[in-house]
Amino acid sequence: MTDSTPDDLTVDAAAPEPDVATPRSVPADALLAGLVGAFPATAVDERADEDVAHVAATDYAGFVAAARDAGYDVFVDLCGVDYLRRTPRFEVVVNLLSYGRRRRLRIRTGVAGEDPRLPSIVDVFPGANYYERETYDLFGIEFTGHPDLTRILLPDDWEGHPLRKDYSVGSVPVQFKGAHKAS
Repeated sequence: MTDSTPDDLTVDAAAPEPDVATPRSVPADALLAGLVGAFPATAVDERADEDVAHVAATDYAGFVAAARDAGYDVFVDLCGVDYLRRTPRFEVVVNLLSYGRRRRLRIRTGVAGEDPRLPSIVDVFPGANYYERETYDLFGIEFTGHPDLTRILLPDDWEGHPLRKDYSVGSVPVQFKGAHKAS
């Protein structure tokens, strides 16, 4: 088994974007239509079990705050995704719930690969603190304005971000003690 390095990778600009339906420009839901009206670069895909908002990076923090004010007041999680062969390379996904409306809202925001950064939403949802730190630690996406953006899972002297798809896999030799064949 060989290690994968960035030199081994080829970029396919025509690679399909995974798990993305064609978003509607004007949602049927009045609340979502109001959010899209306030953030015109946003497109929403309404699904039976959840709504998916594709939000521009410049509107990210404002859209999250507006969604909270509109009733999506439960922060579920935040994670990063690396689409190595796509532009923008990274994506930050935030999941919110509205108990009153019995709806889930998934917010997807593309983040550039050269300088991956987004504003922090810790002031909107304090529970996002550790999720943003984990995304920073494993993907290298910086959240500007975060109160303590430091590594949370890996040692401080760790080099790189292991969930990036161009991160070298590496290996650790394993020696089996007492592995003898019985005769």
